[in-house]
Amino acid sequence: MAATACSPVLAQTGAPGAAVYRCPGPPVLYTDALSAQEAKDKGCRIIEGTPITVIQGRTPAAPRSSNAPPSANTAARPADSRIDPEAQRARDSDSRRILEGELRRAEEQLAELKREYNNGEPERLGNERNYQKYLDRTAELKSGVARKESDVAAIKRELAKLPP
Repeated sequence: MAATACSPVLAQTGAPGAAVYRCPGPPVLYTDALSAQEAKDKGCRIIEGTPITVIQGRTPAAPRSSNAPPSANTAARPADSRIDPEAQRARDSDSRRILEGELRRAEEQLAELKREYNNGEPERLGNERNYQKYLDRTAELKSGVARKESDVAAIKRELAKLPP
């Protein structure tokens, strides 16, 4: 019996006492189906001692397309496990309140960064006698402004998803 593997996975020997060979090359081949001369010609080494076992790996699942029908485990829940509409409204309002607070903080931070960035010409600090330090800080401020703008946009998208 022969087995092929890409990683050090081993094959169960067919007959007790039969010689099992490990042949080089990708993929590494573990087999007992070779004669001693064939194994020598291919550069295989004999493996003695411990019994050899095959461990089968799982095949990766194919990704589901967005048009695919939902599987049984993603189907609608039974009516008895649904959330009470009042409880859901309370959760939604809590989520809205939290997101609005985050949006307010993010907009304040964005305004502060824009003030400091000063349209690409921030005030030079005392420790920035070296012009490169000033340029580095300006680049950091610019990327910080861009990051905060994307944060604000993301929070606004999340708020738009919530029911009114």
